[in-house]
This record gives sequence, structure tokens and C-alpha cells, in this order.
Amino acid sequence: MSTVSVIIPTWNRANTLKRAVLSVLNQTYPITEILVCDDGSTDDSKQVIDELKSEKIKWLEGKRAGMPSVPRNRGITASKGEWLAFLDSDDEWLPSKIEKQVELAAKLNTDAVCSNAYRVVPEGGNPTSYLNYSGEKISFEQLIKSNYIICSSAMFNRNLLEIVKGFPESPDFKAIEDYALWLRVATQTDFAYVQEPLVNYFDDPKQSIRDNKVTEEMQRKIILSDLMNWLEINPNKNPKHYKNLVKAEGKKAKGTSKNKIFSLFRK
Repeated sequence: MSTVSVIIPTWNRANTLKRAVLSVLNQTYPITEILVCDDGSTDDSKQVIDELKSEKIKWLEGKRAGMPSVPRNRGITASKGEWLAFLDSDDEWLPSKIEKQVELAAKLNTDAVCSNAYRVVPEGGNPTSYLNYSGEKISFEQLIKSNYIICSSAMFNRNLLEIVKGFPESPDFKAIEDYALWLRVATQTDFAYVQEPLVNYFDDPKQSIRDNKVTEEMQRKIILSDLMNWLEINPNKNPKHYKNLVKAEGKKAKGTSKNKIFSLFRK
């Protein structure tokens, strides 16, 4: 049985953090450790964690960075599991999330896996499936066109870390750092994709870290430029193939109107 480390970045979310952590503790697949990676919280988040009294939970303190990539990378560095799973502190997992993902990754022989999610909005109403994707795998060719991977559903094998490292920490990548990492991962392995929603994704604009001053066109330019630079210096299965795909998407992006651009982020 594979070991799994769960990495939860958080900042002043004491009101939702307990829900997120309990959803990990209630998994049908045994979790090795839960790394709650603080980004300088000033509320009672640590007290919430301490009250759970679980030996599996580790509180990793940190100064305020304002970038979820920083606490996530701190968790990656401290983690011990064979698989690294990511959960945002305002989301929650369904009980069979990890079990079903581990099974599908083994079946399809991939080193990364994700799933659909239920989109839950503050206004209420019945949650709906967030993604309209029907494949069993997500390849680089598909991922370069649009980000089909919800961060709170993603996990990958730590054997990829030597190549993909971690999440970009530059402020330019705020709200898209996960997409940058998934693209790097996808040069090494397909993502297995569980079509069933296994996450409750709470989509509350008031809690979003997105910067409305940065347009999606600008985000896409950042993503494609970063990926091309990364491909120049990192090993992958077919560098010329991936570079050609990035160049083709770059040409499309230049001719894309503001109303018809690719979705780059899920959080």
C-alpha cells in the first residue's frame, strides 16, 4: 500500500480548516500524514488544529508570503509519502477520494491523478459537477489547451519531484502556479482522471486570491513563456514535440479575443 502525504496551505481560514482536515482523516484509504502549512495566520487556525489531537497532523508555521505556492512547497519539502496530495483549506474531500484515485493511477500506470469536483457556491443550491471532461486520462496535449485539473483533486508521485521541483513562487504566478506545475508533470506522465466528483470545491469569489488586474491573456503568456523556458533546461520524453505544442498555443493566444480565452485556473 502506497503512503500518502496531504499538503494543506492555509491563511486565516479557521472557519473552514477543520472541515478540510476532517475530510482527510475520514478517508477510506489510510493517510500517512497531514501537513497544514501556515502562511502567517493571525486567527485561531493553529488552535483549531491542536484541538483535533491527531498524531497524523503536523502544523508547519511560516511567515506571510501571500502566495499559496510558498506554504505548499514547504509542505512538499517536509513530506515523507510516496504520493503527494493537495487540498486547499476551504475545500473538502469525499471519503473515497484517495482510494479511488490510487486505484485508477495503478490501473492506468500513471504517476499523477486528479478528479472532477462538485462546485459549491455561497448562494446555495444543489452542487454541480465542475468539469465537463469525459476522458480517463489527461495528456499534455489536452492540458496545454485548458487547465482541467482542480488543485484540491490533484496528487502525484514524489519520484517526479527531482524533475518538476515544486510550485513556482514568483508573484507573476499568483493563482496560476498550480497550472504551471501540472504542465511540467504532464511532460513526464499523463494524469489519470476520475470522472466522478471526489471533492467539494467551494467557489467563493470573496475568498479568491485572484488578481483582477491581471488578465487571462497575460496569465496565458506567463504560463507559455515559463513552460518554454523550463523545457529548455529540463528532461522530458520528447522535447521537440512539447516545444512545438507550446509554440502553436502561443500563436493561438495572440489571436484570441478577451471573450474567447482559455481557462487557466481552478482556484
